[in-house]
Amino acid sequence: MSAESAEYATFGLAPAMRPGGVLPTGAYQMHRDFLDFSIDGRPLLLRLADLDAVSPLAADLGPSLLAAQVRRLLLEDGPPLDGGRRVIYGCPECEGPACGAVTAVIERDGPDFVWRDFAWQTDDTVDLRLNGYTGLGPFRFEGVQYRAVLERLLESDAESPERPARRVLLVGRRAAVLTKLAAALRGTGIGAEITHDAAGAAPDELRSYGAVALGRGVDEAERAAVRQAFADAGSTAVLVDGLAPIVPLLVAQIEEALDRCPQDERRLLRLVAERDGDTLTATLTVAIPCRVRLTGYRLDRLYRTRTTELFDGQLAAGEHELAVDGLAGEAFVVARTTGGVLVARVGR
Repeated sequence: MSAESAEYATFGLAPAMRPGGVLPTGAYQMHRDFLDFSIDGRPLLLRLADLDAVSPLAADLGPSLLAAQVRRLLLEDGPPLDGGRRVIYGCPECEGPACGAVTAVIERDGPDFVWRDFAWQTDDTVDLRLNGYTGLGPFRFEGVQYRAVLERLLESDAESPERPARRVLLVGRRAAVLTKLAAALRGTGIGAEITHDAAGAAPDELRSYGAVALGRGVDEAERAAVRQAFADAGSTAVLVDGLAPIVPLLVAQIEEALDRCPQDERRLLRLVAERDGDTLTATLTVAIPCRVRLTGYRLDRLYRTRTTELFDGQLAAGEHELAVDGLAGEAFVVARTTGGVLVARVGR
């Protein structure tokens, strides 16, 4: 379909997240909140299965950088790439072109804006026959609606829903675990603070958190006080009950809690893990074809963390039962894909 014959599509923006985490190697994967491009009500990134990338409209951009990205999408400055091409999605870990990026030609056609010739680009030029996304676009957007959606970003302040809170409050008894967890969260790009008296914090402070994580050593009276303090402050923070003093597991729990994407726009929909004798079965429901990694965690008798890679492979859309080697004792499973993470306790 040529740009001239492209039918009109609606343009919008949808909250999206690339979850961070502590990898089995000990390295950190960066957490990135961003706005995805929604075309006819469906996030564009979901049409690019397994693409680990973020849009230029990242939540951690300052006002001037965000305004510059909006101007580029509105064609108020020259294209940064040859052939009128602009970056639609880039590497979540860096801004360098060497990692590759999804680019497209964005042009005006009368009052309309047209996105066409999507491709994966790693150099100054792109070969559409080799690296083009066949069947994706072109998309024609009515100019007034397209411009209104983007210009609305410039009117949003730092407290708007489009800029999610990337801070977590940690409440627990074990100082060593809390310190390691805070360091891990900060390593992934999430702010983290530790407290022993959340109930005494100022309401404005409590509203600045996206989640509050409670260690399992916190008694019920203190849990109730924390919940009441956040409720009285009008906070929308998600309360996370820590499953075990395992830092990568707790990071995954917090990442799951920070995911504000609508359920029907997620790649991973449901995870259940059950043990029958020596066999562990993980039942996972995925929305679109994607690569999934399953990792098992447990504490040994000396309270040391044991990590087991259970599965790493491509899955089709639908429900899958994956039989893997069982994990002894109290255990947990984390499922990860490029755009989401789920955590489950192993049941009997």
